[in-house]
Amino acid sequence: MRRPARTGAALVLLALVLVFVALGVWQVQRRAWKHALIATVEGRVHAAPVAPPAPDNLAPAAVADLAYLRISVRGRYRSGPDILARAVSDLGAGYWVMTPFDTDTGYTILVNRGFVAQDAKPRAGWRPAGSVVLTGLLRPSEPGGGFLRANDPAAGRWYSRDVAAIARAVKLGPVAPYFVDADRLPGGDGPVGGLTVIRFSDNHAVYALTWFVMALMSAFGAWRLLRPVRSLAD
Repeated sequence: MRRPARTGAALVLLALVLVFVALGVWQVQRRAWKHALIATVEGRVHAAPVAPPAPDNLAPAAVADLAYLRISVRGRYRSGPDILARAVSDLGAGYWVMTPFDTDTGYTILVNRGFVAQDAKPRAGWRPAGSVVLTGLLRPSEPGGGFLRANDPAAGRWYSRDVAAIARAVKLGPVAPYFVDADRLPGGDGPVGGLTVIRFSDNHAVYALTWFVMALMSAFGAWRLLRPVRSLAD
């Protein structure tokens, strides 16, 4: 390779070194952010329950920042059919049982009361009657669908817990822009609550190492191209 071409290729590799180092540093920063997020969520899950945020002027970004907040509120489950959303849990394939809950403070929350198997039939005692205290974890809405399938409100087929779409489809009226995963209730009759899976991917260290190795390889390639070339006479 002639000298100008070698120099041009080396400059490209040096530019890639900068890019790869920047990507590696970004992944290190992402790893620190992810570990802080995990610590925050762990603290929320095991903390004493607090009152849920009122839905007035609650932006979607604010709901995301409150994910997995442990809440407690008194109210009543609304009568009427439950909404079933397709689910796969540690207990197998089935449905999440979604029920509107009218709080004593004047707003409605959609509650995931728990998991039921595909062949489960509603029984007496499934839904607590009268005034009850709801405790559980606040979850952001899941718009669109899941399982590679879109929700079909007209047919009543739900593949995700899309709060706004469910509220429109079954005419719930105004609801909070989040749902609550209810804690497991004592006794074995009814939906099984308390099955929230809290898992965060944490591959940032591997990604950072990969980018830094690629930076070293690019730097080595640039050095090989820029080092003096000895002639055959030498």
